[in-house]
Amino acid sequence: MTTLLHGKTASGTDDDSGTGAKPPRTRRKAAASRGGNRRYENLAALGFLGPWFLGLALITAGPLMASLYFSFTDYNLIGDHQWVGLENYERMVTDTRLHSALKVTFVYVFVSVPLQLAMALALAMVLDRGLRGLALYRSVYYLPSLLGGSVAVAILWRQVFGANGLINQVLAFFGIQGEGWVSHPDYALGTLVILNVWTFGAPMVIFLAGLRQIPAMYYEAAAVDGASPLRRFWHITIPMLTPIIFFNLVLQIINAFQTFTQAFIVSGGTGGPSDSTLFYTLYLYQRGFGAFDMGYASAMAWLLLMIIGGFTAVNFLASKFWVFYGD
Repeated sequence: MTTLLHGKTASGTDDDSGTGAKPPRTRRKAAASRGGNRRYENLAALGFLGPWFLGLALITAGPLMASLYFSFTDYNLIGDHQWVGLENYERMVTDTRLHSALKVTFVYVFVSVPLQLAMALALAMVLDRGLRGLALYRSVYYLPSLLGGSVAVAILWRQVFGANGLINQVLAFFGIQGEGWVSHPDYALGTLVILNVWTFGAPMVIFLAGLRQIPAMYYEAAAVDGASPLRRFWHITIPMLTPIIFFNLVLQIINAFQTFTQAFIVSGGTGGPSDSTLFYTLYLYQRGFGAFDMGYASAMAWLLLMIIGGFTAVNFLASKFWVFYGD
């Protein structure tokens, strides 16, 4: 009796019913049930991911591969396309308007992005001082980032910098004769640079979040050692913010290369005056949807992708020399 209570049979072997262990058939049923649950969960996950994969194939990957194919063809969006090999890419070497568009775009990127990041960091440091109504200020300063790429703001910008716009009215109040800023080849690009700098809200919010993560004890220790605010900024704030600066730099360079709406609206779609606002994306639009030279426009799109990819790769390679992480 005692032996049976301890789960042993008369022959000394384990008795599954005495120890509470499930018999083999029950264990097989439980394993099959678990396998069925996993299959159900996998099917449910595929069901939720299905629309995303469908969108990736139809909206992103499909057009991407189509544009790569059309870049080797002569295609006018209406008739049949004809394979021309590398002819579209060879045309870029002698296309003077393409060279002008690249020059305008590079100037825009190299001037507007540093100014935008400097403005964003400066305002982030002001807001980091613990002002009252910080949430309101943060929302107000972020608003231009939401509106800066809109058609309405571009139209407003053209009016503000026009010959009879607000800027010239303010200058006239002080007895200064203003220019038609958006219609002058020397100043038209500058107005678009100012517009891009004005949309500093998104990087400012990211800088503000980064500033909140810097431990206050570093500033306190530096102040005890007699470090000036400027030295604290250069030796504490900037090194600790380098990952955030790098992140904002990469994002804003990519966004600046893709700028289109502002130049299209301000110049009326021409890139004028004298091609001074002929951004690369605007020229691409003119070739693809103005001249119906979609094969050449597709090649231009892939050139832009290579340019952006090249700048991004250079930034990542150079980051190991100036970006400092916590580890």
